[in-house]
Amino acid sequence: MSFAATLGLVALVQIGMPRLFATADNTATARAALWGGRELTMLLLASLVAGLATMPYAAFHFHRVTPYGVLANLAAMPVVSAVVMPAGLLGLVAMPFGFDRLFWAIMGAGIDWMISVTQWVAALPGAVGRVPAFGIGPLIAASAGIILLGLLRTPLRWSGAVLVLVAALWAARVPLPDILISADGRNVGVRGADGRLHLMHAVKGSRDSFLLKEWLAADADARTAADASLTSGVSCDDFGCVMQSAGGALVAQAHKPEALADDCERAALIVTLRQAPVACAASVIDADRLRRQGAMALRRGREGFVVEAAKPKGIDRPWSPAIADEGETDATVLAPRVVPPRTVDATPAEADLQAEE
Repeated sequence: MSFAATLGLVALVQIGMPRLFATADNTATARAALWGGRELTMLLLASLVAGLATMPYAAFHFHRVTPYGVLANLAAMPVVSAVVMPAGLLGLVAMPFGFDRLFWAIMGAGIDWMISVTQWVAALPGAVGRVPAFGIGPLIAASAGIILLGLLRTPLRWSGAVLVLVAALWAARVPLPDILISADGRNVGVRGADGRLHLMHAVKGSRDSFLLKEWLAADADARTAADASLTSGVSCDDFGCVMQSAGGALVAQAHKPEALADDCERAALIVTLRQAPVACAASVIDADRLRRQGAMALRRGREGFVVEAAKPKGIDRPWSPAIADEGETDATVLAPRVVPPRTVDATPAEADLQAEE
């Protein structure tokens, strides 16, 4: 983000920021400069450009944008430049002589002002824009656009603006996952008919607050981890939980083996740490697959669930080595199981044979 902001500021200077209010012959312009008009305009432009340059990365990593960032900078940066930083430097110089207390107090007052400004801006309506999670593709396109805008010096540089626009449209069209599964399989998020995530978890009454916070942020959902609506529509008992997804299919989380027989007949997907029966017709995410591939996001496709795993099949990284026993069950499309037909014993019953005699 720092590199993007710096590139944006360099490009702004190259385009012509130093020429702002540079016509000293204009009396009105000179008066405005004397009263800080030039400095305020430069601060406004610098904040705007830096904010726009870092926006794709903030949206990608934190799933949010701050449209009022320029307003916060206008209110806080003059105090930072004129009060906080000078007081801090003077405090360091005066510290060996024991005269630094006054400067720390002045610096603290400036910091209190910064905090007040941020709290005021954060409380404004629409101060936080939530952005759903998107892949690396839109981020790469946005980065290429920013580089073209910042480095080229011909009219071709404006092709970078087209790339940034394409990246924004691409990110907006990325479909949200239908099902989220934690790495340990104990938390399952299912998108309901209302379009929002609903939670199934293995231990009744316990929630992984950090995990839920990240899931909700990536879903552009303003709810908190303690919101009661997260479990609405979820039916649970001692054996497991079941939830109807947006498409009408049932998603089950089996806690005990006794739940698998019923779930295999009714559910489209089962998440369990137990061993599913061979004759189970539902798609199954079990403990072995979670151990190999970690957390997963599933999207409903034509042939089944499209799986996006934290450790996809065939990916071998030094910090996350591939598991040696990867199998066909780790495919990117999780289709319903093909249940082998039961063997039918065609031997006539003893009573039937005696009746024929």
